[in-house]
Parts: sequence; structure tokens; C-alpha cells
Amino acid sequence: MRFNDIIGQEEVKAKLLNAYKEGRVAHTQLFLGPEGSGTLPLAIAFAQYLNCKNKQEDDSCGHCSSCIKYEKFSHPDLHFIFPSNKPEKTTENPSSELFSKQWIEYLQKAKGYGVQNDWYSFLNIGNKQGSIYARDANNLIKTLSLKSFEATYKVAVIWMAERMDAAPANKLLKTFEEPPQDTLIFLVAERYEMLLPTVRSRAQLVKVPKIKDEVLRNALQQQPGIDQSQLDELVANANGNWSRAIMLSSQLEDDHSNFERFREWLLLCYKYDYPALFTFVQKLATIGREKQKSFLQYGLQVVHNSIQINANNGNLVTGKPDEKTFFNNFAKYINQSNQYDFYEALNEAVYHIERNAHPAILFGDLSLTLAVLLNRGRKAIS
Repeated sequence: MRFNDIIGQEEVKAKLLNAYKEGRVAHTQLFLGPEGSGTLPLAIAFAQYLNCKNKQEDDSCGHCSSCIKYEKFSHPDLHFIFPSNKPEKTTENPSSELFSKQWIEYLQKAKGYGVQNDWYSFLNIGNKQGSIYARDANNLIKTLSLKSFEATYKVAVIWMAERMDAAPANKLLKTFEEPPQDTLIFLVAERYEMLLPTVRSRAQLVKVPKIKDEVLRNALQQQPGIDQSQLDELVANANGNWSRAIMLSSQLEDDHSNFERFREWLLLCYKYDYPALFTFVQKLATIGREKQKSFLQYGLQVVHNSIQINANNGNLVTGKPDEKTFFNNFAKYINQSNQYDFYEALNEAVYHIERNAHPAILFGDLSLTLAVLLNRGRKAIS
């Protein structure tokens, strides 16, 4: 990726460019900064710039053969080390080499802004934590000892370097101190105190701060689908983290879709409109498991809001005006006669979605259950 693709961090970009122009690029560097600040994109963009065949004044060209491969994170002289673990139902020993294809797919999806927990979810390793292993270090040492394929510099990027314990770190200390000729090593980390002192002392520090709020705001305004009226809330909650800002904006968009879907679903259940419910369920079955899970979790929030309203705590309920109107109208049908069963039905559905239940069957059965529960709630207030 190019420097131009990175949100803010103009001062850091300038320092990196000046280091190159003054001929003082350190062979081992530590890009240190909080999540979502752009440490990994900066490391990759700097590597792309150094190997660009047609460098511009302040960025790589983006069009030469080297840049094209870097844009896809698949240049043969760009090597990644990152934390990993065994995915579910896998017996092979984890390593960066084993998951290189998934890593490139993830980087392309995240546009270079890797987030540790998102990467673990992408790998499907459950609640396990990732690590950088001794075998990763051995593989990297072997790879860097070979001649480059085509680039001026071989570049190794070690992402989340704090996940590297003493065994792999000790194997790499000599490489950090004296890498092979025309080789650069970029360590990327968020927690300085978790890095071994022997590792920290061998790398030149590139400190990356949080993204400034005004920069974050300007970047969010350029994103398609962003609700401009909620920019202040997004910027405040993101706290200088671009990855979090994108995640929050996506949640807001999902919440609106969930609201419209859930309102339609409950109305069909209330009316016992089975032909329309069947059509609705078939559409719901195609939106993907994560969105189905988000939809059901939104339903749980609706039940929670209904209970709050019935307990005269409506001031604690948040949402847009049309959502609040829906919550107030719906709350009377969630009462002592059905609120526990309503909650349990939705919560159990979330459990089964997470375990790959057939969505059409699950939502079909759940629709019938909610229709019965809504009828029970209606009778309780009549």
C-alpha cells in the first residue's frame, strides 16, 4: 500500500521519507503505536516505497511491477511473521508459513489495518491466543538467507512482535542486529513493555501516535454509507483508532438494518401471516451467519429495552426517534407472561447459529415460537 492510503500520520510519513533521502534507513525498525493507528500500513507502505521502481517525491508510484505486487501484499521479497494458533479441527503445528494465504486474504479485507482479535476470528481459533513460535523464527532466518527474487530490499514484517516470547526472539537476535545484506526488518507492536529488552535495544523506534480526531472525521466523511449526523459520536468513541471507527460505523449501519428487519418480523409473527413469514425466513437465511447473529442480538436488546420501559426506566433506552417509537409500542406485548421465554428463545437461537444450525429451519421454528409468545403477551393485557 502507498502512504496516501494511510489515514493521517503525516509527521511519521515525513520522517520515514527523510530517513531514506538522507541515506539513514535503519536495518531493523520498531513501528510502535496503539491499535488502529496505522503501524502495520506504515511499515508496508515504507517497504513498498523503498522497492518502488519509479519513486515519487513523497510516495511510491503505485504502478510499477513492484508496487502492483505490494498492493496485493504478495511481493516475493515481502515476508510476514504474525501470531497464530491451531484452528478448530486442525492438528498441524501452527506457523506463519502455514497460514500465509489466509494472512494475505485478511490483509486485503482489512486494507492493511490488522486487528489482533479480528485476525484470530478470521483464523477461527476460538478463544485461543496467538503466538509467534520458534519455528517462525527458523523459517524467517532461512528465508532471509536466500537471495532476493527481484527487489532492492528483502523486507520482513513481524506483526504483533510482543507475541514473540524468549525462544523465537533469542533465535532472531543476531538477525535483528546484523541482517543479511539488503535486508530490512520491520517489527510492529502495540505494547512496548511486553517486548523483550534484548529485542527493543536492537531496533530503531518509529513511534506512531493515535490518529487526530479532525483527521479521523475527515476520513470518515469520505466513507460511503456513513451517517453524517453521527460523526461526532463515531469520532469520540473511536478514540483515534481507525479500525474501531470503521467497526463502529458498520455496527450503526447494521443496527438500522436490524431494526427494520426485526420490526417487520415481529409484525408478521403478530399477524400469524405464515406465507409472508416463510418468504421472510428464506431471505433471512441468506444474509450470512454473522449478520444473523447480529440480528438476533439486536432482538435481545429490544426485549431488554421493553423490560426497561415497562419498569418506568424508558429514559435509559437509546435509539433514533423511529426506534424509540417502536420500542414503546412493542413494550406492552413483552410482559410477565412471556418476557422470560422471549429472551430464552432468542438467546438459544444465537447459541445454535454459532454452532452452524440450518438457518432456514432455525428461523422458521423461532418464528412460530415468537408468534405464540406474542399472542400470550397480547392476551395478558386484554
